[in-house]
Amino acid sequence: MEDKKNSQEFPLREAHRLVRDLMTPNPMIYWADFLFNALLGWAAFIIILTIPVFSIWQFIAFIIATLAHYRAVIFIHELAHFKKGTFKLFRLIWNLISGIPYLVPSFTYGIHYDHHKPDIYGTKEDGEYIPFATQKPILMIGYVLFSFFLPFLFFIRYILLTPASYLIPSLRTFCWERASSLSINPTYKRPEGYIRNDKYWKLQEFSTFVYTIIVVLSIIFEMLPFKFIILWYLIGASIFTLNSIRTLTAHAYRNSGNNKMEFHEQYLDSINISGNLLTALWAPVGLRYHATHHLFMNMPYHNLGKAQRRLVNKLSDNSLYLKTTRNSMWDALCRIWNEASASR
Repeated sequence: MEDKKNSQEFPLREAHRLVRDLMTPNPMIYWADFLFNALLGWAAFIIILTIPVFSIWQFIAFIIATLAHYRAVIFIHELAHFKKGTFKLFRLIWNLISGIPYLVPSFTYGIHYDHHKPDIYGTKEDGEYIPFATQKPILMIGYVLFSFFLPFLFFIRYILLTPASYLIPSLRTFCWERASSLSINPTYKRPEGYIRNDKYWKLQEFSTFVYTIIVVLSIIFEMLPFKFIILWYLIGASIFTLNSIRTLTAHAYRNSGNNKMEFHEQYLDSINISGNLLTALWAPVGLRYHATHHLFMNMPYHNLGKAQRRLVNKLSDNSLYLKTTRNSMWDALCRIWNEASASR
């Protein structure tokens, strides 16, 4: 009864009217933001390799490299939402500079579009959803800790499983279904032949395999120092770990997975973080406004903050909209932890 009431009361049409002029992406913002952070990240990466080990400057450069690469890599979320046939050059350059070097070519996140479908969101078919709020709290800790090992698993996937899968059909099927998706749900099985914006995904996969081979051979023949791969791993692991914490703040994760959720339920299960300037570092590229993103999934990231302010200040009744707001990362994490503890 309450869900039906919420559906009737949420001013969706009014919200759309307030932000309908914010739905067009600005290519200049995308290019400037991405290239600045990608180049800053690689510049800091090179500096780390050339200055004394364990110096304060190396530590500062490591923080800069991690946060800059994190922001650059997270543009994969925007790629998943671009209309088919648009931003082709941006997708190519993103893959060459960030996606392939960190072993996350854009085809691996093509599943994200399903996360927004009302008949899939929050169900067992949603690769980006686990009902953390109804499970033991320790599951969240395990999820975050596991993220630290993802660069190693991705490395094995591309340097060993990819070439082997060309020869073994069953392994090829496994790679596609179980090892080609940036999902958090360990039971997720990618549908056969499912692809959205990356029709050249096989080329992306092969290019990532070639990249891993080049790096290994370069280290073996001393064209790259061994600390290159150590640094790459530490930055990659830091990115995935930080993103896993951010992911825990993106939704309330209350749905058991057995029930389909209506659109308004999907929104109310998502979270906006009011936060401060630091929030943009751990939830970059508009991901701090995740509930607003679920209301308007095709809105470009650079307009989400503006949309958030309009909806808060101009909705005739913003009470339901504000239900999704958390004050900080800590606030969001405490709430989901407490809910999970109370559910046991």
